[in-house]
Amino acid sequence: MQTLEVKLGDRSYPIHIGSKIIDQADLILPHLKRKQVAIVTNTVVAPLYLDKLSQALSNAGVSIIPIILPDGEAYKNTETLNHIYDALLSSRCERNTTLIALGGGVIGDLTGFAAATFLRGVPFIQVPTTLLSQVDSSVGGKTGINHPLGKNMIGAFYQPQLVLADIDTLKTLNPRELSAGIAEVIKYGLIRDHDFFSWLEINMEKLVSLDQAVTAYAIYRSCQNKAEVVAVDEKESGERALLNLGHTFGHAIENAMGYGVWLHGEAVAAGSMLAADLSHRMGWLSQEEVNRIESIFLRANLPVKAPNLGFERYLDLMGLDKKVVDGKIRFVLQKGIGKTILTSDYDNDALRQTLSNL
Repeated sequence: MQTLEVKLGDRSYPIHIGSKIIDQADLILPHLKRKQVAIVTNTVVAPLYLDKLSQALSNAGVSIIPIILPDGEAYKNTETLNHIYDALLSSRCERNTTLIALGGGVIGDLTGFAAATFLRGVPFIQVPTTLLSQVDSSVGGKTGINHPLGKNMIGAFYQPQLVLADIDTLKTLNPRELSAGIAEVIKYGLIRDHDFFSWLEINMEKLVSLDQAVTAYAIYRSCQNKAEVVAVDEKESGERALLNLGHTFGHAIENAMGYGVWLHGEAVAAGSMLAADLSHRMGWLSQEEVNRIESIFLRANLPVKAPNLGFERYLDLMGLDKKVVDGKIRFVLQKGIGKTILTSDYDNDALRQTLSNL
């Protein structure tokens, strides 16, 4: 097992990454204020891991409240959030009851937002079971739900007590979900870690096949990058916004196509290619670099072609992005592999060409 720390002063917390650690209660117990937890999971993850985690905690004297939600991005909404509140209130949970998010990014975001708002804040722990949630959404304290007009538009920054990432849970992912997670791994190389991007170019086939050593390193390096950024910019006032490479385009794709039709990582991959194309048109990224980016996404079995929504539709949807300032869309663009900027200083004709060339 490897351990990283997200350094946020008295709200710092560890990220444990390893094999067969999902049922190691001794990693969780020090972070419980009371021996009562509510485990929030979904109908896909529950049959796989709920009993294992529950039994380990029960054996340590912890009482368990299971909350099983429907699976999918389409359920990341107020109705599902209220289901969590209903269960917590019915069980008379208190401020020292800990919520445990057992699942992927949707479960993590829902549980984190419920924890941030129930009784004005209760502790929570992330036990991510997908690659995307292990390398990205479980780390950093972003929580929230979707709104019909925009993705993740309702939420809060609220840090977990602990992140427990068991690599073995990735073995039950379908290939499409795994690839969606790899998109977020690639993102770190593109944004700020050229050496990691080069390492991924060498090891991509091993990562796709879940070679244990390669997978462990990819998760560790991704979390290391995320933790470093969060430590200096917890609430996305500066550098952390760079972690949204491809997301402004990607969230527009997810919204337009219907939540869940495109997986988040798939939309991020296609969105990153749009960002690369716009960066190239701005003269900031060479054609060779664009080709390298396209190649690595293709080797990860990810889409590199965004849907043709039309220029005006893209603009309308991207106008709801959280990075919009004074009505101006800001994009994370590239000035090379491993070097990104957040800017509203782009050529509108170049953007039109990027979005019209689909």
